[in-house]
Amino acid sequence: MKVVKSLMFILFVLCSLSGKAQEVVADSTGYIVRVGEMAPNFTITLTDGKKVTLSELRGKVVMLQFTASWCGVCRKEMPFIEKDIWLKHKDNSAFALIGIDRDEPLDKVIAFGKSTGVTYPLGLDPGADIFAKYALRNAGITRNVLIDKDGRIVMLTRLYNEEEFAALTKKIDEMLSKK
Repeated sequence: MKVVKSLMFILFVLCSLSGKAQEVVADSTGYIVRVGEMAPNFTITLTDGKKVTLSELRGKVVMLQFTASWCGVCRKEMPFIEKDIWLKHKDNSAFALIGIDRDEPLDKVIAFGKSTGVTYPLGLDPGADIFAKYALRNAGITRNVLIDKDGRIVMLTRLYNEEEFAALTKKIDEMLSKK
């Protein structure tokens, strides 16, 4: 009987440990994902009502831009994303770009897109739940996540830096030139 109780106790402890949530470790910029990892999957509703699931975009190079209307750096970066990335690659069936607006209502996101002059798709992220799959929920934006055709993260950017943005555009060009 003593042996059975001991085994039950060990089993209870093991089950308890396996049920604990893993500690989330962020890098210095607040990202909880890393280059080389599979991009966390999500489904987003775009401002036109269309739903997009990230895993359904496999086979494409995907850029996610986390943004919000109150973010001054986002407003600075978005025209460059429009001109240097979106307008250049929007007709390429192997490319997808989604602006993910952090926790704002539809009317505000539509107005934000118009005020910044962007034509790339913007989607809604109520509660910043999609954002929280990639970075600490309270971490800042703007952020860009570049994902390869297999669904792996190949580049992470934070804020707007001209050199880093140039490297991002170059990486997208390289990835899209590979067959």
